[in-house]
Amino acid sequence: LSVALCAGAMRCAATSAASLHHDYCVIGAGPSGLQMAYFLQRAGRDYVVFERGHVPGSFFALYPRHRKLISINKQYTGKSNSEFNLRHDWNSLLSHDRRLLFRRYSHDFFPHADAMVRYLEDFAALLELQVQYNTAIIHVTLDADPEAWNGHYFVLTDQNRQKYKCSSLLVATGTWVPNVVNFPGSEYVEGYETVSINPEDFAGQTVLILGRGNSAFETAENILGVTNFIHMVSRSRVRLSWATHYVGDLRAINNGLLDTYQLKSLDGLLEGDLEDLAIVKDKKGKLHITLRYYLENRNTSAGIDSITLPQDELDNFATRAPYDRVIRCLGWKFDFAIYNRSLRLMPGKGNKNKYPQIKPNYESRGTRGLFVLGTASHSVDFRKSAGGFIHGFRYTTRAVHRLLENRHHGVPWPSTVYPITQLTNSIIKRVNEASGLYQMFSVLADIILLRENATAFEYLEEYPTGVLAELETQTGRKAANGLFVIIMEYGKNFSGADKDVFYYNRAVGEAQHAWQSNFLHPVIYYYKRLPTEREMRLCPPDWPLPRPDAIHHIVEDFLTDWTAPNAHILPLRRFLENCLGTDLRNFFAESCFLFAFTRQKLPPFCQQGYIRMQGLVGTRRLQGHAMEAGLLENYTVTDFAGDKLLSSHEGSQDQDHTVITRQDHTMPVRPLQHVVNAKDE
Repeated sequence: LSVALCAGAMRCAATSAASLHHDYCVIGAGPSGLQMAYFLQRAGRDYVVFERGHVPGSFFALYPRHRKLISINKQYTGKSNSEFNLRHDWNSLLSHDRRLLFRRYSHDFFPHADAMVRYLEDFAALLELQVQYNTAIIHVTLDADPEAWNGHYFVLTDQNRQKYKCSSLLVATGTWVPNVVNFPGSEYVEGYETVSINPEDFAGQTVLILGRGNSAFETAENILGVTNFIHMVSRSRVRLSWATHYVGDLRAINNGLLDTYQLKSLDGLLEGDLEDLAIVKDKKGKLHITLRYYLENRNTSAGIDSITLPQDELDNFATRAPYDRVIRCLGWKFDFAIYNRSLRLMPGKGNKNKYPQIKPNYESRGTRGLFVLGTASHSVDFRKSAGGFIHGFRYTTRAVHRLLENRHHGVPWPSTVYPITQLTNSIIKRVNEASGLYQMFSVLADIILLRENATAFEYLEEYPTGVLAELETQTGRKAANGLFVIIMEYGKNFSGADKDVFYYNRAVGEAQHAWQSNFLHPVIYYYKRLPTEREMRLCPPDWPLPRPDAIHHIVEDFLTDWTAPNAHILPLRRFLENCLGTDLRNFFAESCFLFAFTRQKLPPFCQQGYIRMQGLVGTRRLQGHAMEAGLLENYTVTDFAGDKLLSSHEGSQDQDHTVITRQDHTMPVRPLQHVVNAKDE
């Protein structure tokens, strides 16, 4: 009996141990964590998502504090194409379930944050994602094992000291730790995360806000109508999103204080390093702004009367009026505290220090197998693209999943093979519809891999440009015969905090000046071979890719509709033809038949279509239209039975002949029936 009990206990222990090991562990059930869970589940992988809250997306239960999202929710675009519509839906995650489009949860252009909470709850529930709630991961370390995927396992410990072993770790915790600046008197500062959101609490008060991002302006917007005045101080100048084309900069929905500042209604903006400030509280509870160096070697507890203030030396000092409240709105940073030093997960440098250091494939620079998703991965495209926001990282998360599928399961990056005759159409279709290219401009690219002799091509969608040199190993696809890279770009000198984006003649309309386009537009890079890692490192400043063998800009379009035959399609086709040294036009069967007798090499359309009894169906009306448009030569068919023709072909056994006449040139042709058949086919 004891032996049986022991054996049973061992089986239970083994079962328990197995249940705590997963191939993929995702920390955080926010938007990026749920998005990755969706892809893992669809691929049938072993995974678990750890969420410290009792619902997914717990961040949105509190933030933004004033409950209005700044991610647009456009209900109507005039088009039914779902991929195109995602260009203007900044809240939906990617899935096959049409019920899980955000427009079904809110009709507001700027939705309420509670709608996002409901949406994420339904996303997890309807798709039956494997989320383990009320599980706070408090420590992550490594366990070396040569048989593991990456040479080690990730060991996670939760608040109940339960351990989990994972082959690959996907961090989707976002940035949620408030940025705090310490200076003398900072204890008097209220944080954005706790300050009252009731405007009546600020009635008749004078307020100083530290920070100049959307959270700072969101706070100011809420109390703008009840305060005496609001001052806002930050070390950098205000950056307007319409000028920088970066959605994380100040959005118009929050910038009411700019009006009251520039229209001289008491409110104002100041620039200064917050670490140089100091706050002194007087006996009435008023807060006075001074500079740190005035307090050096002084006893701040001795009272304000013994402390020198800037206005004592400069009587028009900008912040000489005392404040009732000082509010800190400095954003958030990544939580590094739970990661053991063995993971070498380090902060970025400079203005990216709030994010962990990662490679362009979103993998940690210090630890193989640790990938960072969502907002925390924004260092890859900080202030460049939309990778820190749902409408951007839903695509980068999919890219990470495809990289993992190839690395660990031998599943190559999805691709489609087309005949070379479809090259122009494939590009035009994608640049007019693709949401990933549009949102993650300059960061994700479509890759066209040419087959030998350029008879066909392989199309890969939304591949990270930063790892272009590693394309063959990262995707399992070969690039031996050259490639095209399609990305979206703004003009090189059109984005910046100091740019006037509304200047006269700001748009380019003529195809020959397409390279000067300012607004977002497609750019096609052609490489005869795959760029090397060295070429990627030496990439020209402000270029997303190394210098190509040839480059083509499709001219910007006011409607973002790149389907104009002359302005968009024709220049693109000619560029592709020049790169490939071939003719990519489509032809009528009559033309292909003529080429077969007059050219040594047929155009690809004729090789892949007409010769295989395929082609455009010819009718008299279509033929006439083609002749009028100059697309088809005006051949006339004449049936001769007279002596003149016969005499010129003495000895012929044929009883009737057909002649195709072109201007003053006649060419006797026997197989007229073949031409007719080709048209009919």
